[in-house]
Amino acid sequence: MKKINEIFYSLQGEGYHAGTPAVFVRFSGCNLKCDFCDTRHEEGTEMENGDIVKAVEQYPCRMVILTGGEPGLWIDSALVDALHASGRYVCIETNGTCLLPENIDWVTCSPKQGTSLKVAHVDEVKVVYLGQDVSACLDIPARHYFLQPCSCQNTDEVIAYIKQHPVWRLSLQTHKLINIP
Repeated sequence: MKKINEIFYSLQGEGYHAGTPAVFVRFSGCNLKCDFCDTRHEEGTEMENGDIVKAVEQYPCRMVILTGGEPGLWIDSALVDALHASGRYVCIETNGTCLLPENIDWVTCSPKQGTSLKVAHVDEVKVVYLGQDVSACLDIPARHYFLQPCSCQNTDEVIAYIKQHPVWRLSLQTHKLINIP
């Protein structure tokens, strides 16, 4: 059983896949609980893998994004295999502190200061920028590096940082900017 906060269909609002239709499977609970997190950790419904897949299959898109909270606390290769069998491309948004199944198609890691990473593979690093030193994040081998303003509040500061450190790309929370449901 996995504790699911919500399953919904929308567009990915941030990072490499911004603008792509996706089913979001938002898990409850996290081992970090950052101040800016938008997950209601105390809420959730216990679901089996098959029930999760059935809920995902209600939507016409191929991409599924496992998010949270911290989905790494809940997922396993059986869930990813079941989603693959349903024809889905499986992405995860993780803080990187949990071991993940190797059969995930795309890993977005949002590392937090003071934690140690346990992920073996990362496709994109996405950091919510609050003025912290993010240079160590570049030590994480990834194909893409994104800095993101915190809830669209410090965009000018993020742009200035990226202009000084051009390895980073800007990620905006377009779902918040243009109110994508």
